[in-house]
Order: sequence, then structure tokens, then C-alpha cells
Amino acid sequence: MSNVTLKVNGTTHTLDIDPSTPLLYILRNDLNLRGPRFGCGLGQCGACTVIINGVATRSCITPTSSVKSEITTLEGLAKGGKLHPIQQAWIDEQVPQCGFCQNGQIMTAKALLDKTPHPTDTQIRESMAKTLCRCMTYYRVQLAIKRAAKAIAGLGSSSNKEVVA
Repeated sequence: MSNVTLKVNGTTHTLDIDPSTPLLYILRNDLNLRGPRFGCGLGQCGACTVIINGVATRSCITPTSSVKSEITTLEGLAKGGKLHPIQQAWIDEQVPQCGFCQNGQIMTAKALLDKTPHPTDTQIRESMAKTLCRCMTYYRVQLAIKRAAKAIAGLGSSSNKEVVA
């Protein structure tokens, strides 16, 4: 065991842990963050995706000791009580069915849009190809990414649907 310092969603945490522990376990078990999920444990499905240094990273296979940059999880996207445009686009396009993969889908989409603000359909499909969805909502994911890109660019609101209370 040793002290490891992590900056997660803008907050610094110093933890006494085994440095070889997968980051996912620290995020979920020690920091009580529920966005990243355990899916396959092999880095293949994407349910555990977080953003480290601008890159969508599989936290289930990332040793905590290897993380030197700030970590952003799904919980870190909303600011000041307002959803991130990607989160709002996911709602507007009604992307989730079972919802299990949505952390990975959203975090991978955020990393894509941070790097490529106006992605083509091909760029979206290639970027999202290794983030699996058993419900097959890939078409809605693509629509939501396009909607979020427009909202982020200020080309229109991410929502054009009326919210009924």
C-alpha cells in the first residue's frame, strides 16, 4: 500500500491503496463514482471509459499508478447544475435503452468532440466502434453526437423538444 494522489473531476484525492489497483475500482469503490461501470474487465467493451488527458481510456485495465493527469468521469461533465451538451443530446435523441453502456458511449463521444468538433459520419463510426452497445442504439448515438456538436459550436440548441412537467 502507498499514498496515491488523483485529481478526479477537479478534486484532488490522496488515497492509501495498492498502486497496481485498476483505476475503475478506485473510482467506484473508494471515490463512490458510479458513472464508470465494470463490463468485461478486459478493456474491450468500453463501459468503464473515463477521459485522461483528453483521451477516452478504459479504466478497468489502467493501473492507478500510471495516471498522472486529471481524470474526468461522467459525473464531471455537468457544470453548475446544467447538463453537458452531450448529455442533453443523449436525452433528446433518446439514446439509452438498458443504459449500461451509456457511460462509455458518452465519454468516448466527449473525447471525440473535444478532438474533432465537427466529425463526419465516418469519424463518428470509427471513434465509437469499440464502445459496445448490446441494445444496438448506434444510430441514435450517431444522431446525438451530431446534435451535441451543433450545440457545442453554438449552431443551435441541443434540444428542440418541449419538456413537459
